[in-house]
Amino acid sequence: MEILGIHHVSINVTDAAEAIDFYVGHLGFLQRQDRPDFGIGGAWLDVGGQQVHLIETDVPADKGQHFAVQVADLDATVVELRTAGLNVGDPTPVGTGRQAFLRDPSGNLLELHEPA
Repeated sequence: MEILGIHHVSINVTDAAEAIDFYVGHLGFLQRQDRPDFGIGGAWLDVGGQQVHLIETDVPADKGQHFAVQVADLDATVVELRTAGLNVGDPTPVGTGRQAFLRDPSGNLLELHEPA
């Protein structure tokens, strides 16, 4: 077996339209147009060569699960998102890089990660 990488992650959201506005409008993800009709709301989004799939259904309890997106300049990203009215935590060191956290409109935890 040869693993080539992560193709996508799926996250549950309570309102697909609201989630699309957040991920596309605020974070700059791109909405794909090739998502089949699964009979439930959702979207497929492109981000940095991978995908995030939104599934409109109940969001599981918060037990620390999250996904991270890599950013080029964490400080500038935090300022930009705060200026847009989003609640973003302060950057903190982690390993050799830095991270900050925010939540999407459904409460999913998202890490902004700047490598060293």
